[in-house]
Amino acid sequence: MANITLKGNAIHTLGSLPEIGTKAANFSLKTVNLETKSLADFLGKKIILNIFPSIDTGTCAASVREFNKRAAQLENTVVLCVSKDLPFAQARFCGAEGIANVEMLSDFTTGNFGKTYELDITDGPLAYLHSRAVIIIDEKGTIAYAEQVSEIADEPNYEAALKVI
Repeated sequence: MANITLKGNAIHTLGSLPEIGTKAANFSLKTVNLETKSLADFLGKKIILNIFPSIDTGTCAASVREFNKRAAQLENTVVLCVSKDLPFAQARFCGAEGIANVEMLSDFTTGNFGKTYELDITDGPLAYLHSRAVIIIDEKGTIAYAEQVSEIADEPNYEAALKVI
């Protein structure tokens, strides 16, 4: 169980993020068009998983904007922004913000992504949502980087994550 905070108050996750060097677990997530995407759809590219509780919070929106800006400069890399938000909310946000360089994916149907990657929050006001994390998967499907953001109100360490790319 990861110990994280929300505005200084302790909350917890299901477990720990996957270890660097291990194979990434498969996932099945919905796009804004309600299509299903899995890990296999992105293999052969570097994958940045930008994971967060909800697009309708300032920090979550900021991380999507920042990765959208940086994604345009990355070769053979896809940025997947994952939350439990409904695909309609994700599409609304991207349309209003002009977000076009990242792919929004939702875990709303089963929640299996959050469980498999052990990043679901287990207690506190954000229970059952995803914690804030960044995971990078290499072209062969191996975990190359994992950051569990210790204070959920903080943005991830973009520089450390992108250094792996």
